[in-house]
Amino acid sequence: MTYTMLCSDLDGTLLGLKNRPTPYCCNTFKKYNKQIKMVLVSARMPSGMYYIQEALGIENEPIVCYNGALVLDRQKVISSTYITIELIEKVWAICENYGVAIGLYSHDEWFAPNPSERITKEEFNTQTKVAFEPTTVTISRWKKAEKGAHKLMLMGTKETADKAIKQLENTLGNVLGIYRSNDTLIEISPGSVDKCSGIKSLLDGLSSLKHIMAFGDNYNDMSMLQEAGLGIAVGNARKAVKEVADHVVAPFNEDGVAHFLEDFFNK
Repeated sequence: MTYTMLCSDLDGTLLGLKNRPTPYCCNTFKKYNKQIKMVLVSARMPSGMYYIQEALGIENEPIVCYNGALVLDRQKVISSTYITIELIEKVWAICENYGVAIGLYSHDEWFAPNPSERITKEEFNTQTKVAFEPTTVTISRWKKAEKGAHKLMLMGTKETADKAIKQLENTLGNVLGIYRSNDTLIEISPGSVDKCSGIKSLLDGLSSLKHIMAFGDNYNDMSMLQEAGLGIAVGNARKAVKEVADHVVAPFNEDGVAHFLEDFFNK
């Protein structure tokens, strides 16, 4: 099989312990980026992906952001799917009920009502910047502009996240993509998209991913690993992700993706 595109998740898959690709990873991508199209696929906002593209030498390639809700090709919008204001308000009401903080993302903007240590950590880890304003202000402005959110990020304790995600899944799970990235963090995207649909928007109408190799570690990577011609989980991936993958390689902190590419292109 000839593979024409490589699609890789970032956090927990491609990035090293310092939330950046290692020098070895960067050199490997630069070495082979003329042999295969390389596309980053993430839950991150665009500015949290651009600097990684540059480090890997693939800044002229498209990116799939927000788990497929926004797809860009050199900042040109290829595909954009919003969470509606009505749904945002329903999620926000549940957050208020359980004391869970909400962050709202649209295009390359991130809004939150109040500073917190968690937000500071997220800014550092993703090299992005939040704007603080009351959620009512954000929603009001988006209503006037007829915009919505590409992603909602909910931050709480394990206990409050447990309660919130249960109600979210029971009441909105049929219209939203609800994904728990860790014990205290819930990410929400439009229900009609995922990483797989984001990749398909780049395939000129083709619906098959058989000529794609994909790398991932978490539940939101499963669809693309299952549909890709070659789905590869890193060694630190969730058990369920490893079970749907064609291969399992070394963990993210051992440059599993880069080592696989070296072996693949030197067979």
